[in-house]
Amino acid sequence: MAININNLNNANQVKQKLDQQVQTKQQVTESANASQQAKLAPRDSVSITPQAKQLSELQKKAGDSPVVNQKKIDELKSAIASGDYKVNPEKLAASIANFEFDLG
Repeated sequence: MAININNLNNANQVKQKLDQQVQTKQQVTESANASQQAKLAPRDSVSITPQAKQLSELQKKAGDSPVVNQKKIDELKSAIASGDYKVNPEKLAASIANFEFDLG
């Protein structure tokens, strides 16, 4: 087994240490550059138009309102039961035809 009395292999150790220091400095510089680029990068933003706000409010109101107009249903039921409800066949046919044309 050889003993290094004069530190002849010390040059390799010094070189390795210097290489490590250089690599560390490069990593620090790269991370600093990356953080600076992140600061300079444009930020995303969102803006909501007045029409979108209005639409959102209308959707909330529609969700809060009852789906069925119970008062109108009760009036129609009583009119049918008493015989006062009259159907206009011409108006009914025109409404059906308009509905069909709107679909096509």
